Amino acid sequence: MDLSDNIYFITSRSEEGVFSRGLKMYVVESKGGAIACMLLALLFLGTWPAILTLLERRGRLPQHTYLDYSITNLLAAIIIALTFGEIGKSTLEMPNFLVQLSQDNWPSVMFAMAGGVVLSLGNLSTQYAWAFVGLSVTEVITASITVVIGTTLNYFLDDRINRAEILFPGVGCFLVAVCLASAVHSSNAADNEAKLEGFSSKEGELEISTLPSKDGEMEDGGVSSEKAKAGTAEFLVQLEKRRAIKVFGKSTLIGLSICFFAGVCFSLFSPAFNLATNDQWHTLKDGVPHLVVYTAFFYFSISCFIIAIILNITFLYYPVLDLPKSSFKAYMNDWNGRGWALMAGLLCGFGNGLQFMGGQAAGYAAADAVQALPLVSTFWGILLFGEYRKSSKRTYILLVSMLSMFIVAVAVLMASAGHRK
Repeated sequence: MDLSDNIYFITSRSEEGVFSRGLKMYVVESKGGAIACMLLALLFLGTWPAILTLLERRGRLPQHTYLDYSITNLLAAIIIALTFGEIGKSTLEMPNFLVQLSQDNWPSVMFAMAGGVVLSLGNLSTQYAWAFVGLSVTEVITASITVVIGTTLNYFLDDRINRAEILFPGVGCFLVAVCLASAVHSSNAADNEAKLEGFSSKEGELEISTLPSKDGEMEDGGVSSEKAKAGTAEFLVQLEKRRAIKVFGKSTLIGLSICFFAGVCFSLFSPAFNLATNDQWHTLKDGVPHLVVYTAFFYFSISCFIIAIILNITFLYYPVLDLPKSSFKAYMNDWNGRGWALMAGLLCGFGNGLQFMGGQAAGYAAADAVQALPLVSTFWGILLFGEYRKSSKRTYILLVSMLSMFIVAVAVLMASAGHRK
């Protein structure tokens, strides 16, 4: 499928009802283009969490990583606004990005910024949850809450343009996958306890590194074959020694609580963005055009950036979860892994932008299919971090079942896509 066939210029209609030559805003219009955006967003949004997890396992403080990530996350929104949002001629019905900045559209702007606030809180929370309950389980729990709450809200906000007979069975598939994910986590935790039981490490005998010490050193999934193999007790012990967030001896309820808080935050940002671009509650004055998706995403990302900067600078001096104190000077001098953090911000920014572009065309309920991102995150977790290696047969069966159900879930949600008038 050629994406250019599905993303095109909206042209104005003449009095006779035919299309004129006047070129307007560059937007996604067709169902095929919307699905292409959602698939690409799925890849991006499932990859950036793996990058942040990689840096935490290498010992980089999450405050430093998230500050870098926030910069390029905002940059992605600015790039989208100044390119897609400025292509074509501005009109009264659909003004370009720069024109909308001076219009009286503050009710919609506030909805967009509220969405950015809850997304920032959710993303900030998950980077701590990954350490406690693992990348795959964290993504599954947060995605499921997002689908159950957020997709239902979007379905009604979108005036039910999605096909309910397909949409809600898709939501049910996510719930089944969540149950399977919980079983995977329980089974894998039992496997790890069995590996660690009776294990006594001899200090100085092992030279083990769970992840590459240099940027770009990604072969063998980040684990050298000459050192401890992924899935062994030695691997788990040395991972704990090296990582930034220490988790041994701490209750898993901490991580699960963070996951549920993040999931609620994630479930609200898409409906807030929906209200910002479509004004279902009629908060705009008569004659004021709706925010185009690019302008809304810009304001959304501004608030996301502000919250992230305030909280993470605070956490530098007043860290949580027994992390060491840092400082802004120490952050500025910490170049270890900075390139990866900046890349993660770009992936997340463009991923969110693509999700919103697809949702504006096909309905935000269908766009929530990107919440199947645990498919991608689990792939990276297995490839890079050795998750589930040397686990029991029961764990592998549950893992395959979970991934299979997620594949069904994303297919069903995309099949429910409607078309916004």
